[in-house]
Amino acid sequence: MFGLEILAKILKILRSDDTPLQIAVGFSLGMILGLTPFFTLHNVLIILIVIIFKVNLGSVIFSFALFSGLAYLLDPLFHRLGYFLLVDVPALHGLWTFFYQFPIIALSRYNNTVVIGSLAVSLLLFLPVTFGVKLFVIYYRKTLDPKIQQLKIVQLLKSTKFYAIYKKIQAVRQG
Repeated sequence: MFGLEILAKILKILRSDDTPLQIAVGFSLGMILGLTPFFTLHNVLIILIVIIFKVNLGSVIFSFALFSGLAYLLDPLFHRLGYFLLVDVPALHGLWTFFYQFPIIALSRYNNTVVIGSLAVSLLLFLPVTFGVKLFVIYYRKTLDPKIQQLKIVQLLKSTKFYAIYKKIQAVRQG
């Protein structure tokens, strides 16, 4: 049953009134939150962006949960990449020293190999994931959703009294 609830929430996100870009940016911001260790300064910035700008909160939460689980598997890779960036690239040593002299930036934990490695990966993936999710949402809304709405099970669920009550409650919330 848990899988059906997740699928229903994903479909609700895809069918929401938000634009494909709002859903995609929300997904990508959730990806950064999920891939990087949570208690960092850049994640505070990401949360502020989510609060200030209109992004789909459901896609942020879904993506955060998805990528948090994936991050544990990728932590050894993040550590190696972070170590490479912090230690093995002499051209960056001056940058790290410069950052270390600012107390607020030092609070970001950038000197942690997993933090810097996961942040580098998530920033590299931000634009491709955003555009990929945006294209998927557009494709879903144009091609897949009409087919899903024609399924017998969907037609059956829409004909129930529970669905009619749900639609009335939803109309009251929106207007």
